[in-house]
Amino acid sequence: MSTSRIPRATWGNLAVGALLLAIAGWLLGLHDSGWWVAAPQRRQVWIAVAAVLAYAGFCALVAWRSREPRTTAAAAASGKPELLVAWASQSGFAQDLAARSVALLRDSGQPARQVPLERLDAATLATAGRILFVASTTGEGDPPDHALPFLRQVMDKSTPLPQLHYAVLALGDRKYGDFCQFGRELDAWLRHQGAHPLCDRLEVDNADADTLRRWQHLLGQIAGSPVVTPDWAGPEYQHWRLQRRRQTNPGSIGGAAFDLTLVPDGFALPQWQAGDIAEVGPRHDPAVVAEWLRSHHLDGDAPVAGHRNARNLRELASRSQLPQEGVGADVQALAATLKPLPHREYSVASVPAEGEVRLLLRRQLGADGRPGTGSGWLCDYATVGGPIAMRLRSNPAFHPPAAELPLILIGNGTGIAGLRAQLRARIEAGARRNWLLFGERQAACDDHYGQDLRHWQAEGWLERLDAVFSRDGGRYRYVQDALADAMPMLREWVDAGAAIYVCGSLRHMAPGVDGVIEQALGAERKEALLLQGRYRRDVY
Repeated sequence: MSTSRIPRATWGNLAVGALLLAIAGWLLGLHDSGWWVAAPQRRQVWIAVAAVLAYAGFCALVAWRSREPRTTAAAAASGKPELLVAWASQSGFAQDLAARSVALLRDSGQPARQVPLERLDAATLATAGRILFVASTTGEGDPPDHALPFLRQVMDKSTPLPQLHYAVLALGDRKYGDFCQFGRELDAWLRHQGAHPLCDRLEVDNADADTLRRWQHLLGQIAGSPVVTPDWAGPEYQHWRLQRRRQTNPGSIGGAAFDLTLVPDGFALPQWQAGDIAEVGPRHDPAVVAEWLRSHHLDGDAPVAGHRNARNLRELASRSQLPQEGVGADVQALAATLKPLPHREYSVASVPAEGEVRLLLRRQLGADGRPGTGSGWLCDYATVGGPIAMRLRSNPAFHPPAAELPLILIGNGTGIAGLRAQLRARIEAGARRNWLLFGERQAACDDHYGQDLRHWQAEGWLERLDAVFSRDGGRYRYVQDALADAMPMLREWVDAGAAIYVCGSLRHMAPGVDGVIEQALGAERKEALLLQGRYRRDVY
């Protein structure tokens, strides 16, 4: 309990009560020992003790009744009803935006608090005047895992909400199908229940700064006394240096995968946790930039001072989305319109104790055979020893479980990156009950971090290792098949309190694993694990 939630006078009463309680205890001790207390005086001692205890109880009651939540007190002081900001987040970004929204509202004099979506019930919806929703979409149009109870208990039913005014900030990524689908479904359900939108649904594509700026403006209007705040474009990238790059699967029939090691360039190593995300600012293939400059008759050496620390147009274009139409000859005017390339996210494969950030990613090829913007930059165009723009973002939904809990790690492909970090964190915590199930194509080629895994297994940090390679002859066998074969052990580990962490492919592996878990444990118990934070997924 925070001391700021109890008035100073109450703390004074508690201090006096505590002192009197100590005196009472001393008197009782003397009484029980019989020392210096004569028989006629014992009744007076007991009366004094009773009075002291009564006063202490009164102080405790006052303290309990004074424990008013800070937001409720602020609401009463301002005369404004408290505003709820409900969030649904898979990787932590929606939760972060909800916290920023609450902070902005409070700074503007509007009492507000955030709440995860699963804690928002029909009764609260039916009595609330205004609620803001920050809802991310995961996978192919799915809600975040923790939001499932809200869908089943609230959205699957009819709840008339004619009194409710709301807004939805929907988060998504257009490279996936069903862009912002959960936010759209939530908005449609609220409208169908008779709720009134404060504005049209705002859809954020990959942390798009323009849409976030519109959300900030809406918050200022809601608060009634807007304040000037910096744009929510996220923190600036830090300057890292690419120390090493190694292909982990030469000869594989799959796409080339690379293990990258990055170190800070001129600043102290930041702290992060297993499960956190590296956001990388990519750059175009230099040949693509050269062709764009040539086709629009632009001078790449023209200076553009003040634009994201770029010295000239060529450097700025390498970091920007390149328009193909409406490109004028005025370099300074053009530079002002160029928007940065969206960042790319990768699971961090290391922990701070190792002194470096490690990433594992696969080179992605487009229809024209060229590498994708993010993977091409990191796997091909960035020079070893050269700069990388990167920042680390917290991902609380995939942080390690308590060390005393057993941990089942399941993944495939480059998903082993996030699982390696989890294992390394477990070793740092002294936790030995770890079971890894991992799937790839060929044992001879696709054994990413296999040397680490076998070393940890030999030292007793990895109690069980199930490695499945689908293209090594015989019928295709995947990681979900290995999990199905081990159902009895899966139940035993879960009964012992195990957490289950899944990292890797969204389209095939994750649904297959989820189906096996549900078959082994039942739908209700699987959902209970989700709500307890014992079943977590980082899939892409």
